[in-house]
Amino acid sequence: MVRNASTVIALGFLVAPMAARAAESTAVLNVHHAGCVLCGPIVKSTLEHVKGVKAVRVTQPNGDADVTATVIFDDTQATTAALIKATTDRGYPAELAKTVGKS
Repeated sequence: MVRNASTVIALGFLVAPMAARAAESTAVLNVHHAGCVLCGPIVKSTLEHVKGVKAVRVTQPNGDADVTATVIFDDTQATTAALIKATTDRGYPAELAKTVGKS
């Protein structure tokens, strides 16, 4: 019984540093060819389905065919490259405008 408890405690010490490294990052993407009324919601839904994404806000700041997507994601599960690939695969090419960083 004591041996099992010490094994569990040792595993906890190994896993704890990994959990401490997990952090949320925020990326801002410029998404192109998204000017129609349905495009913004499609971009938002597409990004929400990327594993590790916590929240997405899509805006159309200047009324043209591009939207800005602000994405909060777990950087241990998702990358900015995965976010860009997801929108590009749906027909909305994107580029990283900026990374706000970890929170």
